[in-house]
Amino acid sequence: MIWADHIGGTEPELEPAMNTTHLSALSMPHPGTVCWTEMVSHRSYLIRFAQRKLHDPMLAEDLVHDVFEAVMSGCAAFSGRSALRSWLTGILKNKLVDLIRDRARYHEMDADDDEALQYECAAARPDELAEHRERLALALGHIERLPEGLREVMRWRVLHDEDTEVVCERLAISQESLFVRLHRARKLLN
Repeated sequence: MIWADHIGGTEPELEPAMNTTHLSALSMPHPGTVCWTEMVSHRSYLIRFAQRKLHDPMLAEDLVHDVFEAVMSGCAAFSGRSALRSWLTGILKNKLVDLIRDRARYHEMDADDDEALQYECAAARPDELAEHRERLALALGHIERLPEGLREVMRWRVLHDEDTEVVCERLAISQESLFVRLHRARKLLN
């Protein structure tokens, strides 16, 4: 199916091999599903985003197609905890990272001569390690200077990577309060 045919907001035609339960679920108006026309309305933004990163219009189109395919096949489910555009952009970013990793993995193998191959150690250089340590110490210092409620949320949810439910139970707050506090803490840290 070519996605460019569906920019006008019309519902896509089903291909015989496509599972129709996913398309019918997309048109149902309950949380966790996304209307096809609403999703496609973000297509041009996603393509521009991918083109800025890749500098290849055709590859950008392919990645956006992969994003929509992931949503249609049920590999990604919208939970409603963010804006639809943000959620689709997040999926696109993951597709970009996967593409870059795949290219990096095979790029060095395509070199013609042995001199073109340069092997680097996967570990960070000493100067990079020192820079990372300085930034980490600075960030931890900023976190410690946050107000107590924000500091505890950052400590347990971000630094200790605890589950949302566990942090909410530990601090006796709701999930909404947790997300608000995380947002406020991150704004103060920027």
